[in-house]
Amino acid sequence: MSDVLARLRAALADRYTIARELGAGGMATVYEAEDVRHRRKVAVKVLRTELSEALGAERFLREIETIASLRHPHILPLYDSGEAGGFLFYVMPLVEGESLRARLEREKQLALDEALRIAREVADALSYAHSRGIIHRDIKPENILLESGHAVVSDFGIARAISAVGDQPLTRTGISVGTPQYMSPEQAAGEKDLDGRTDLYSLACMLYEMLAGVPPFTGPTVERLIHQHLVENPPEITQFRPAVPGEVAAALGRALAKTPADRFATTTAFAEALSQTIASDAGERSVAVLPFLNLSADPENEYFADGITEDVIAQLSKVRALKVVSRTSVMPFKGREQGLREIAARLRVATLLEGSVRRAGDRVRIVAQLIDAATDQHLWAETYDRRLTDIFAIQTEVALHIAAALKAELSPDERARVGRPPTSDVLAYQLYLQGRAYLVRFTAESIRTAIAYFERALERDPALAQAHVGIAMAFTELAESGLRDPDEAYPRAKAAAERALALDGDLGDAHCTMAYCKMVYEFDWAAAEAEGRRALELSPNSADGYDLYGRLCASLGRHDEAIAMYRRAQELDPLAHRVDVATALLRAGRSEDALAAARDAVEVDAEYARAHSTLGWALLGMEQREQGLVELERAVALAPGATIWLAQLGQAYAQTGRSDDARAILSRLEREARDHYVSPYHLAYVHTGLGDHDRAMDCLEQAFERRAGALYGVKASFLFTPLHSHPRFQALLKRMHLD
Repeated sequence: MSDVLARLRAALADRYTIARELGAGGMATVYEAEDVRHRRKVAVKVLRTELSEALGAERFLREIETIASLRHPHILPLYDSGEAGGFLFYVMPLVEGESLRARLEREKQLALDEALRIAREVADALSYAHSRGIIHRDIKPENILLESGHAVVSDFGIARAISAVGDQPLTRTGISVGTPQYMSPEQAAGEKDLDGRTDLYSLACMLYEMLAGVPPFTGPTVERLIHQHLVENPPEITQFRPAVPGEVAAALGRALAKTPADRFATTTAFAEALSQTIASDAGERSVAVLPFLNLSADPENEYFADGITEDVIAQLSKVRALKVVSRTSVMPFKGREQGLREIAARLRVATLLEGSVRRAGDRVRIVAQLIDAATDQHLWAETYDRRLTDIFAIQTEVALHIAAALKAELSPDERARVGRPPTSDVLAYQLYLQGRAYLVRFTAESIRTAIAYFERALERDPALAQAHVGIAMAFTELAESGLRDPDEAYPRAKAAAERALALDGDLGDAHCTMAYCKMVYEFDWAAAEAEGRRALELSPNSADGYDLYGRLCASLGRHDEAIAMYRRAQELDPLAHRVDVATALLRAGRSEDALAAARDAVEVDAEYARAHSTLGWALLGMEQREQGLVELERAVALAPGATIWLAQLGQAYAQTGRSDDARAILSRLEREARDHYVSPYHLAYVHTGLGDHDRAMDCLEQAFERRAGALYGVKASFLFTPLHSHPRFQALLKRMHLD
């Protein structure tokens, strides 16, 4: 242990238990700690010794106290500050998420809508502070924390405190306020009379980097950087990111003006300019493909019309510049009774594609039209009357025409993938479509029928990669639902996914399925994450891809990332994934937020058992026991054959003092296990609730051997928190590479 850490622990022992150093910057060292009185995790920031001497305790504490009055959702609050043992320190909440700097180091560039949202949130925080006469003076990615995907500005106080001292003491310490890559010209020139427009300039530099992958100026020395800020213009943002809309480029250019008077007057005005861009961008580039009508004489061709719908969605989903709603949210509007505006509002899109399919012999007639939901105007329409063998060319043309109509730019790679036909055998394609139609029914019989169709498709064309993906997805569903022994099903799924990738490495669904197998069967987290990232690169509009990545992050305890991934999945699939968001919030310990999300999920689908179960746990987390149990009982009533909800009800009974009811459920599950498969993972719920931790560990170890249930999420599951200190639980995590 370092001498500094030992002295700090001793100095703060009555108030904070210092756990470890998190990092050190130019002005302070940050430590993870626990607030002894309030029993909460905090970040204690301790100023460098030479800076403390230059500032003096009285002046520092007086200046930083002014920050304590700031109360804004995008400003990290000040909990405490003081002097102890010669240390000057201040205390803030410990944010579990990462900094914007860490995000940029990993991803380099952010999606346009996300970068603009972060910029707007920071602008909102700055506007609030500026209205109270407080200037930050050091806006940079390191000082922006991402909590549940949203921006939180940190370190308002330290820059103000340092600036209040003046130059002389700081010159001797070698410390200056501001960071050269993001410093406004007036701040770089040493001007004293700064206002909110200096923060605006820094924010614009940061937005530029989020979009371009580099700051606007990248000189090799501090002197060169300052010279660039003072006299040079940055490269146009479109040189790095051609798809950035002209409105964004113009707003950035104005915010980066050398003279403060030429910039936006306030950060609010800048945010409003970006808001208009976001609305315009979302409105012009969001689309939902409604189920195509089957106008064929044979009603059995319904699967063909649904297949065309799904494949057009799949083609459009490859275009990063578009927001495309997923299949599960559009299919409920099949045979719709609602008007287009109502559908667009529910799906949160501005445009809708609707069409029809008529098949007769070897001919197919497809009518498609793109409609602006707000005006009912047709943006594009086309009728295709061709041979059935042209079906893939039609799908490609539809996708490209929609992208063109919505002014969505395609990269050369995206254009190539959109135009690539899956097979030259139309009959094999039809068999594949029939298999997919059965797969999405998600019953034991329908999944087995789907596999049979996929296998028949492969008999005609062994190189039809999508059919291999279908088989892989079918076996993962059989394994996770307990309809097939996981030890048999997961290897079959992995082998099929590997074959699909060998045939076509650009299939996002294949990478997604491979990521799932790596995660739930092999517990190879690094490989799973790599596959998950690749899936999202190839299918940036895949709600399933974001859902899978969210599960991976949740399993690793990366709760803020998981929440962000699930929220993105919900954006792409508006009628789904609300329960995933609620569950992730529960795992993050945010019961109040989880309660709101779970109620939203129940409102959307009152017959969804998982939504009621999640709502029940959220209510229990808020100490509303009776209501919580009612919701858990409702989940069991809605899905009487699903042992997971019954087992969780048993655990809840045990935790609320109804041990006899819990044991009755346990006995029932054990009886059922003699007649049919019951996941040992589910039995572990009840044993944990009853406090029988050794029996619970017996069940979890059985689940590990058989890869049963959602074992991959055991580390982060709040339902198994009582087991965390058990030696066998720690050993299990090690076997799962989660230690």
